[in-house]
Amino acid sequence: MIIDERMAAFIDSLDRGNTAFLDGIEKEALENQIPIVRKSTQSLLKFLLAARQPRQILEVGTAVGFSALLMCEYGPEGCHVTTIEKYGKRIPVARENFRRAGRENQIALLEGDAADILPELTGSFDMIFMDAAKGQYIRFLPDSLRLLAPGGFLVSDNVLQDGDVTESRFAVDRRNRTIHARMREYLYELKHHPLLETVVLPVGDGVTLSVKREKEKEGAGLWRGEGNRSF
Repeated sequence: MIIDERMAAFIDSLDRGNTAFLDGIEKEALENQIPIVRKSTQSLLKFLLAARQPRQILEVGTAVGFSALLMCEYGPEGCHVTTIEKYGKRIPVARENFRRAGRENQIALLEGDAADILPELTGSFDMIFMDAAKGQYIRFLPDSLRLLAPGGFLVSDNVLQDGDVTESRFAVDRRNRTIHARMREYLYELKHHPLLETVVLPVGDGVTLSVKREKEKEGAGLWRGEGNRSF
């Protein structure tokens, strides 16, 4: 928990909730210990969907389809979601949830590793929601930027790793050190990339909002190893 639990619980208590169908999927996912977006992140997504009205949305990390359905429900009428998932056991569950919701024509589920699928995608997206393996975010960034339309949002979830991202690598469990290093690298890239303006928010387990500029910011040279990345 990256903010006080009592404060988080109070904020969540103000939420008006989702549709009964979405609530059912969320309840089932939590009972089966399948990670889905937290309440506070759901609220942030609904705000962005209402404010920006994205027509084309790309999601990296489908799980059981909860967030894709949430974006369809609260996005503009006729919006389309392309979502990528590689975990075979979750794909049929997601497809069944899309069918039950009557959203099969609104959601395209691409099966496989995003590292293989993203380079093959063309066109542009008004919003990209990154919610996959945290250690792979940095790997997905170049193609995400290529696919993101100017003025579009890149939303990345779970970037603060329950606060571990602030720790020294030696304070992190050995098995998590690679993810820790890659996430810090990802956050640096988002904050220093000349095509992005990024804010890091202590929402849920940490969310970044990045908007893509029309052109590179002048004087933004601290990218890809040009600056000091020690924290």
